Amino acid sequence: MRSLRLRLILTHILPLIVTVPLIGLVLVRIIQTQVLLANLQREIQAQAVMLVEVATQQVNIWYSTKDAQSFVNRVSPTINAQVMLIDPHGYLLAASDPVQKNRVGEQVKIPALADVLSGHSYIKATYDPASGADVIEMIVPVVDTSQRLLGIIRLNLPISATEKHFSELRNVVFYVMGGGLFLGILLGWGLAYSLERPLNRATRAIEMLSTGQKLEPLPEKGPEQIRQLLRAFNTLAYRLRTLEENRRRLLANLIHELGRPLGALQSALQALEGGAEQDAAFRHELLAGMNSEIQRLRRLLNDLAHLHEQVIGSLELNLQSVSLKEWLASILPPWREAATQKGLSWNVRISGDLPQLRIDSDRLTQALGNLLSNAIEYTPSGGSVTIEVNSTTEFVQISISDTGPGIPSEEQPLIFNPFFRGSSKGRFPHGMGLGLSIARELVQAHGGTLLLESSSQSGSKFTMRLPVHKPEESIEDFS
Repeated sequence: MRSLRLRLILTHILPLIVTVPLIGLVLVRIIQTQVLLANLQREIQAQAVMLVEVATQQVNIWYSTKDAQSFVNRVSPTINAQVMLIDPHGYLLAASDPVQKNRVGEQVKIPALADVLSGHSYIKATYDPASGADVIEMIVPVVDTSQRLLGIIRLNLPISATEKHFSELRNVVFYVMGGGLFLGILLGWGLAYSLERPLNRATRAIEMLSTGQKLEPLPEKGPEQIRQLLRAFNTLAYRLRTLEENRRRLLANLIHELGRPLGALQSALQALEGGAEQDAAFRHELLAGMNSEIQRLRRLLNDLAHLHEQVIGSLELNLQSVSLKEWLASILPPWREAATQKGLSWNVRISGDLPQLRIDSDRLTQALGNLLSNAIEYTPSGGSVTIEVNSTTEFVQISISDTGPGIPSEEQPLIFNPFFRGSSKGRFPHGMGLGLSIARELVQAHGGTLLLESSSQSGSKFTMRLPVHKPEESIEDFS
């Protein structure tokens, strides 16, 4: 009973094992009592009618035992029943049964004699002590045209005479029952196997998954509950595979991203130790470069901290009412300086009065910083970076446009995925691949959206669309 298949088979056939034999026994009993006995009664009644018609025309048989016995000897081969002729006073005139022949002249006890003498027939299944067998007994009065009783015809039809036919019929019933049980077992085995097979497949897949082997999605077949199980497993396997791929990408990117600034810092320190501090201009250049690499490491640390929050689900916003114009004025100057140093044209276009926004200024600064960093980094010298800010009664839009190489159309659906790094000929050929993913999540956490427009001719444009909250609304209303 430890096998699921055996339990399913037993669950399927146990009702059949219990009910089919009971149904078979009841069916056999019904056939025996309602069909066979009824057929025997109809048969003996038909024979009795025939004998009465003949006996009515041969009146002499009721007055001569010799004629009576001759009549019985003639008709006996044509019928299945044992025949007895009895005179109106109850004395036996003739019989087809050799045992009864010896009682000719003796008075015979007739059941329901009064009814028979009054002209009524009698038929009943009973036990005959003389033959020691169950019989169907029929007693029919014979009357002449003036309704005078001539005598009585008694027919005994042994039920055992039909036992052969009944046995054959009973065997047919039992064969049908056995065939039904066998077919039920086959169907139960087939159904159990069809249920067990996907479960075994899922079990093997789980074992393979636990050992880190590569898996193909399992076919989602079978009953709805099995399909739901397989669908859930495929989803779990996909997520685990994605997590493993992300883990490997993270490690590879960390090695790469940490190696560059650490190498630059080590080179600068070696230069300073080698006497570069004597040259004020060179020392200033080295320190500025070290500061830039430290800022790069800080941004990397911020991205990793946000990634950790994503994993453990602890991203929280410290929402405060902030003047959008003052907030932008405080965060844009450093990026303007970075763009100017690279030889980029810096343009800021703010239209109309900007509303107060209920935001987490630090989180949103990180999102905007990631977008500005990408725009400056991937725009070649001589290009331009443009910030456009406008508002409506429902939302505020902050757009960052650049004249960089643009993003290939086939990569645009993927750039917001964590750890995605574009082709070497396009944007994002290096980096952790977290900046845009983090930016979008932070914007969405504020109830907003981050949109992209990009082409190889005009560069890229990222638009942060943030809802303008009414005083009675909370941030959850826009999530």
